[in-house]
Amino acid sequence: MNEWIAVGALALVGLLIPLGMMAVSYLLRPSVPETSKRATYESGEVPTGGTRIRFNIQYYMVALLFVVFDIETVLLFPWAVVYADAVEEVGLLSALGPMLLFVAILVVGLAWAWRNGAVQWAQSPRQVDLEADRP
Repeated sequence: MNEWIAVGALALVGLLIPLGMMAVSYLLRPSVPETSKRATYESGEVPTGGTRIRFNIQYYMVALLFVVFDIETVLLFPWAVVYADAVEEVGLLSALGPMLLFVAILVVGLAWAWRNGAVQWAQSPRQVDLEADRP
């Protein structure tokens, strides 16, 4: 039971430090309302144009694919470390099967993304010429 006291103390400290910092900043901050603080950008620049700007969706697709395959890497490394021991303990199929299924699902997802052009950042000059020739 004594080890739970240390966990509770750590949780209490983990809550008190951020709450204390927010309370101190609330008490010490200047409370002078300025119109420039309510502006879209606080840089002092006058905003021009609308705030609705179209961004290239390819950036988000590449970022999402990066996150998916980054998580795959994080899951593959520990599996690779314990693979030899797992084969001895549970057998080849039981150790290799789930990871092969996991990688196969990711490969199918990558093939789908590749086919739909999600990993194609920019068009080559040949592709631009082909699209220009289309009616």
